[in-house]
Amino acid sequence: MTGDEAHMDHALRLAARGLGRVWPNPAVGCVIVKDGRVIGRGWTQPGGRPHAERRALDMAGSAARGATAYVTLEPCAHHGKTPPCAEGLIAAGVVRVVSALTDPDPRVSGRGHAMLRAAGIPVTEGLREAEARQLNAGFLKRIGQGLPFVTLKLATTLDGRIATASGESRWITGPQARRAVHAMRLSHDAVMVGSGTALADDPDLGVRELGAVAQPVRVLFDGALRHDPQSRLGRLAAGAPVWVLHGEGAATQGWEATGARLFALLQSGGHPDLRAALTALAAEGITRVFCEGGAGLGAALVRAGLVDELVLFNAGRLIGQEGRAALGPLGLEALRDAPHLRLKEFRAIGEDILSVWRFS
Repeated sequence: MTGDEAHMDHALRLAARGLGRVWPNPAVGCVIVKDGRVIGRGWTQPGGRPHAERRALDMAGSAARGATAYVTLEPCAHHGKTPPCAEGLIAAGVVRVVSALTDPDPRVSGRGHAMLRAAGIPVTEGLREAEARQLNAGFLKRIGQGLPFVTLKLATTLDGRIATASGESRWITGPQARRAVHAMRLSHDAVMVGSGTALADDPDLGVRELGAVAQPVRVLFDGALRHDPQSRLGRLAAGAPVWVLHGEGAATQGWEATGARLFALLQSGGHPDLRAALTALAAEGITRVFCEGGAGLGAALVRAGLVDELVLFNAGRLIGQEGRAALGPLGLEALRDAPHLRLKEFRAIGEDILSVWRFS
């Protein structure tokens, strides 16, 4: 591994700290190096400001003159709430910039690199590009497709059941797996459930056991608004972001009083349109959605081709055919029509197994 690669890997680890906290901005990391020594580092702060480059430059101070900056995304070139980071790097006297990925935002899209080169600063592009794309898959998808990156989480027995016939499901997986789920919630902008899961479990969808952290947006997808406004989500809405996606004509009076944000969606085949729902979330700045079910919503997202990644926890239990399946109907008639997934990660968590799959 070269020095450039090691420093970019450092910047990528820093960038990951912003996931779930910086939307609609990308999660960016920056490391400033001089004479082989790190003199400044930073990552995008909660809410998207200040940017990673600004944090790293502030740490480096005057020592940044003559240094190299490693940035996981092209430095911004537009004036927003803060001056462009490309201008900041130039003013600080940085003599080389290494970036992982060109920013697809139309306000940048190569202009940051061009600004640096126009100032006589050599720019090396594309170092660890694949890793940077994976890290900011949500930001890239929102900019490119107007949709958030969707992670579908399932926790099942070895025979693919999520509950007994009576609906009992607590707890299929062990405490270590449940803690890992909370960490995953924290790295996403929003956590979403459907009405079936909301009615069965009355969840709060928050992050627990990880200290005082910024909570994700709680999203309820409930076409007919069957979920009780006096539920946990309803009671939380006065002090935390709870967004409810519902169909046209649903009775909203009880939910309006909770303080939740309500999104009326066009319907298709008698049900709210899922693509429209995710488009609405992206329009509000959401880049990463962690969907925790249930079986009906999960299957509907898969059928619509809207799931990017599947996180699967398998517990060493067996329930049998009478138990409730992890996914509802997919409407398949032949094996060749089944979605094909690629294994990304596989490891033990406590007594359970975690596998992460990417839809191809």
